[in-house]
Amino acid sequence: MAFPVIKHVRAFVVRGGGADYHDQGAGHWIDDHIATPMSRYPEYRQSRQSFGINVLGTLVVEIEAADGTIGFAVTTGGEPAAYIVEKHLSRFLEGRDPTEVEKIWDQMYFSTQYYGRKGLVVNAISGVDLALYDLLGKLRQEPVYALLGGKVRDELTFYATGARPDLAKQMGFIGGKMPLHHGPAEGEEGLRKNIEELATMRERVGEDFWLMFDCWMSLDLNYATKLAHKAHEYGLKWIEEALSPDDYWGYRDLKKNAPTGMLVTTGEHEATRWGFRMLLEMECCDIIQPDVGWCGGVTELIKIANLADSKGVMMIPHGSSVYSYHFVITRHNSPFAEFLMMAPKADEVVPMFHPQLIGEPVPVNGKLKLSDAPGFGVELNREVGLHRPYAR
Repeated sequence: MAFPVIKHVRAFVVRGGGADYHDQGAGHWIDDHIATPMSRYPEYRQSRQSFGINVLGTLVVEIEAADGTIGFAVTTGGEPAAYIVEKHLSRFLEGRDPTEVEKIWDQMYFSTQYYGRKGLVVNAISGVDLALYDLLGKLRQEPVYALLGGKVRDELTFYATGARPDLAKQMGFIGGKMPLHHGPAEGEEGLRKNIEELATMRERVGEDFWLMFDCWMSLDLNYATKLAHKAHEYGLKWIEEALSPDDYWGYRDLKKNAPTGMLVTTGEHEATRWGFRMLLEMECCDIIQPDVGWCGGVTELIKIANLADSKGVMMIPHGSSVYSYHFVITRHNSPFAEFLMMAPKADEVVPMFHPQLIGEPVPVNGKLKLSDAPGFGVELNREVGLHRPYAR
């Protein structure tokens, strides 16, 4: 069966929440004195927005086939990524057969390797790749999970990331991952506050509910080791992204140093099969957490997942709404998924990428059944102020 060729590639920028979920208003839990690599500077400690975590905004990629069918995706990257999509990557798509996903990915990656490899460029490639899968699903009239081999379970099970694991338990989630609020620059007092917060939450949720710390690249090996051992008393399930994503050697040592039974997890800010090969071959972690919108898209996530599976390592993708849901439900080594609590007080379940997606599903009692709608099963909200800075 021949499919219509790709006619147009378009890249838009949107501000205010959505895929750039750090771009929130004042008073949101996600920007409330959370430990970061910039916490060593007091002037950037209270707010992550103060050092520019939300400067990019959302990238929206649309790919239109000759018959008018449109696939789209959202990720982070904003105007710089839009430039890359329109001025560089579009040449590898327009006029091409949309089923050539491997060839298109290969050409996008290696043509940008001299200035890319990770970060913003791979975000842009990821957005294009996800939009291409959405287009293919719509052309085939199949959900993306069917393109990936079909579901291995009937529904997804979630843990919640947010400031209130106690409320997440009441909503039916299997665990709660809290932001770490104090880093090494705040000394022993900050460490004590971190442990006190964990102890308070453990008292609220009981013994069997998972509790985890998201450290967002903010610690050094010594501090992370001390935190892990002190947190072990309160049943911390895992310590996440404790070190710089470039410090493979530190992660290797942290995994060796961690208390028996505590998991070391990372990978949210890693990219491509080569980055994850380092994490896996150096035995840096127990769970890898690629973000499908940042690591290279579905095409690359397949390779990353297979690497992890061959090593007996779980892959629990970083929360990225429908884009990770359609993948997780096809993988045995992804037994549960992450849901970001994007309500300002983390006190209710709201769509993760609101307001950019129409029809975005959310868990009910911590579980979700995916629909059989074609593509990723969502539509783009065209009332969010789309701006195309590099129209051709």
